[in-house]
Amino acid sequence: MNYELVCGLETHVELATKTKIFCSCTTEFGGEPNTHCCPICIGLPGTLPKLNRAVVEYAVMAGLATNCEISPVSKMDRKNYVYPDLPKAYQISQYDMPLCRNGRVDLSNGRRIRLNRIHIEEDAGKLVHERGNTFVDYNRGGVPLIEIVTEPDLRSIAEVEEYVEKLQMILRYIGVSDCKMQEGSLRCDVNVSVRPAGQEAFGTRAEIKNMNSFAHMVKAIEYEYDRQVDLLMSGEEVVQETRRYDEESGCTEGMRGKEDADDYRYFREPDLVTIRITDEMRETLRAKMPEDPQKRLTRFGSDYGLPEADARLLIEHRRIADYFEAAAKGTKNPRAAANCILGQMFARLGSEAEKERFDVAVSPERLRELILLLDAGKIRMNLVKSTLEKMLDSGKPASDFLNEKDLAGLSADDLKAICEKAVAENEAAAADYRAGKGKALKAILGSVMKATRGRADPQEAERLLAELLKK
Repeated sequence: MNYELVCGLETHVELATKTKIFCSCTTEFGGEPNTHCCPICIGLPGTLPKLNRAVVEYAVMAGLATNCEISPVSKMDRKNYVYPDLPKAYQISQYDMPLCRNGRVDLSNGRRIRLNRIHIEEDAGKLVHERGNTFVDYNRGGVPLIEIVTEPDLRSIAEVEEYVEKLQMILRYIGVSDCKMQEGSLRCDVNVSVRPAGQEAFGTRAEIKNMNSFAHMVKAIEYEYDRQVDLLMSGEEVVQETRRYDEESGCTEGMRGKEDADDYRYFREPDLVTIRITDEMRETLRAKMPEDPQKRLTRFGSDYGLPEADARLLIEHRRIADYFEAAAKGTKNPRAAANCILGQMFARLGSEAEKERFDVAVSPERLRELILLLDAGKIRMNLVKSTLEKMLDSGKPASDFLNEKDLAGLSADDLKAICEKAVAENEAAAADYRAGKGKALKAILGSVMKATRGRADPQEAERLLAELLKK
């Protein structure tokens, strides 16, 4: 019997606010343990929370970017449970009146992943296990989160990966989070179940907690799918429970029985007022948001004539997409600007973090100046590339590396004379070419390009050389 994978995700995203959700402590990552906390975020008696307005605004922006309905009225609730990293013995979250409902994220295969809700809440502290002891670091406690909950719509590991990647890109684009999984600012709880292919009813699910890397998430889902199928094939039942992924063994392990909402004894947070989102506030936030990445992808193809693969690479990071548009503005050859970014600039940016920062020595205005010289026919693409390398190394403009001779162009007679000289100076390569070794022509062409400082049209020079060598 074939079994179908069914997944739903609960994604916890740390918001990029400067201060925590209910106090003025910094949200900066790192720092000595227990130095980014105060009586409010460690829950000392007598303290009162005050909701950070930016948290609400960022959550609404996330909802708008994922096609959610924004609730005009919502509230905060207490989620009660006892754990060492939760000093108040409850988490301030949202239960039955979340900020955002009924959203969606569209996948490339045409499937639509429905979002049940997006709500705001505070993060817990962090347990650190060292030398046989467990320590508690409350720096993370009170950091603002949004939790994005899908319906059980994901049917393959590839869909799970694409959904999380798209969510990352959307949230980074609108500037509400850096979504760095390695720093814990994006973590996923994955609900996994299986059912016989064609069956409508869902199977019993297991929740795998706190997945903070794509590699571990993939392995955890693969293992959990196989585990549940093996249980069903052997006549046993899948138990609803919370599990964890063990990186060393590559297995998931049971932690506790899966809780329901009743177990948390939710009730309204009495120390915080009702949240009201007016139409004016919603539309003001919508107006502040950048263009949707998917719409930008389509526009890069239609407006700039870029291949889809190139456009996808450019729009993946908002800084890079903005840089490209500034560099291509007013040029006749926007693909040349794209090639410079995806080629020479990307070659200097090894990691995704470096691409996210996109800290290059050449401003988009200076790259545009270089491309405009290409548009005017004053230089050719090979000279664009060599000049750009010097600009990237030094931070200086193109004018520092291009003299009047570079910009003068070559007449047909000048190019023919240089080709004749190159053939005469490369007797061995000329002989090899005449003997049938076609690659030898490249050596002579290299001499021509060096002599002309890249001003020659490579195709025209190669044609002339081939004619000269036939004589």
